[in-house]
Amino acid sequence: MQGVIMSFNSGLDIERSYHTATAEPEPRHPILTAKIDADLVVIGGGCTGLSAALNAAERGLKVVLVEGGRVGWGASGRNGGQMIVGLCKTACELVKLLGRERARALFDLALEAWGLVLDLIKRHAMNCDLRKTVHPIGTASAGDMTRFEHEIECLATIMNCPLMRILSAAEVRVAVDAPYHGGLFDGGHMLPLNYTLALAQAAAAAGVMFHERSVVRRLDSRNGIRAETAFGAVRARRAVLAGHALLKRIHLPIESRIMPIGSYIVDNEPLANAAAVIPSNAAVSDTRFIRCRPTAGCCLAESATCPARRPTSGTSFAHTSRGLSSSSSISYACGGLASVTTSRLPHVGRDGDMYFAHGCSGLGVILSTLVGKLLVEAIAD
Repeated sequence: MQGVIMSFNSGLDIERSYHTATAEPEPRHPILTAKIDADLVVIGGGCTGLSAALNAAERGLKVVLVEGGRVGWGASGRNGGQMIVGLCKTACELVKLLGRERARALFDLALEAWGLVLDLIKRHAMNCDLRKTVHPIGTASAGDMTRFEHEIECLATIMNCPLMRILSAAEVRVAVDAPYHGGLFDGGHMLPLNYTLALAQAAAAAGVMFHERSVVRRLDSRNGIRAETAFGAVRARRAVLAGHALLKRIHLPIESRIMPIGSYIVDNEPLANAAAVIPSNAAVSDTRFIRCRPTAGCCLAESATCPARRPTSGTSFAHTSRGLSSSSSISYACGGLASVTTSRLPHVGRDGDMYFAHGCSGLGVILSTLVGKLLVEAIAD
């Protein structure tokens, strides 16, 4: 796994990100160098794996979490932090695809994810700069505004979701100095790496054993689970596979459902006109999937590519962020892999004693925490 991370992220990895530079202090965990017995082995130290580990430990299970790199240094700590309530498919698309009843049940899970994350942040006093009241999404075209209006109607009449509302062009202009046609007020925002590391701290306090820089090279599911690394192994009754796009071919039937995409973030140096660009101090994104957020006077821009490919530099896509002057220098840039599925819906399930979840498809900031919890509920049944 570590080889995959470094070969893809060379020159653009999370060590060079604003999130890492401003993160809360994090403990280093040892490499796995022994043979350990456990009730549950969790592979992957992002929000899915951490949530599963925390919930399992709180149920009294002996849990070992194995991470190929550093905890939180995958997509969970390297994203825009948008706490968008929903799935990659819109509510209207879900109704057409699944029918009203199933679409409502699926959307209820997204609402549950929102509540779960807010509860965790409060219960564990997580310092992740939570902003749950400001996240306007600007519409880059009149057609986007029409789609937003249809979506709000579907959310109100079918999904019973009170969290979103339409914003006029004038209302969006109060939040951000950009000529949007209108917008959608949705969800909130947080610093994702701080949240992920705080989730890891909660899991450690609950008794989870952590091992970093321990790539799982072989996974044997005969007679229980055996996860082997270069210098050690974990034998367990159950396993949670939560490596998403970075599982590195340890269980191909599951990994074949994952499509890796490239996700990139740049931060420019503090702007002299930062208050004029985003006067509301809100976290703003738009329908071209560009996100801007004031960060101590900086402005952050995010984008993604599919298939995954690495830009030549942070400046190669920085121009897409509205309001950035040509004289602004890039202070941080990072990129790496995230996972989507062909359906754009999370792929969650089990294969014998192996439980898995991946492919939140850009909505993992809150969904990944929920699916980790759901996996443990399934294990406990």
